[in-house]
Amino acid sequence: MPLTADADIKALLEETRTIALVGASDRPDRPSYGVMRTLQAHGYRVIPVNPQIPGEHIHGEYVFGDLGQIGEPIDMVDIFRRSEAAGEAVDAAIAAGAKSVWMQLGVVNPAAAARAEAAGLKVVMDRCPAMDIPRFGVAPIADDNG
Repeated sequence: MPLTADADIKALLEETRTIALVGASDRPDRPSYGVMRTLQAHGYRVIPVNPQIPGEHIHGEYVFGDLGQIGEPIDMVDIFRRSEAAGEAVDAAIAAGAKSVWMQLGVVNPAAAARAEAAGLKVVMDRCPAMDIPRFGVAPIADDNG
């Protein structure tokens, strides 16, 4: 069952450091563009994923074509895809060894959520981390150097 309790979602946000953002856009009018910037402002490392613009950069980060190309540990996969397409991103998150998947506002895919949970991932559905961070008072993450 996806996380719904405020305390559980806050804890997930506090333990997350690296987020792969599937459906990242380089267009300032797209919600994923602003959410990525907000997550970075709160100290998260955000790795954009978009098969249409691999090799480009968004907010200073290299864009990967798919999760399997990232090659470093991923705490959370934030999914900006239609509900029907979220399953593919969830399966890729499982294969990449992510610890959690977060389906954005309006993205609901119970079957994909069940697969993620069966694989041991935490799941959040139909929410936005950029909205929940200030709501829960999650402080910006300090880097490991201080």
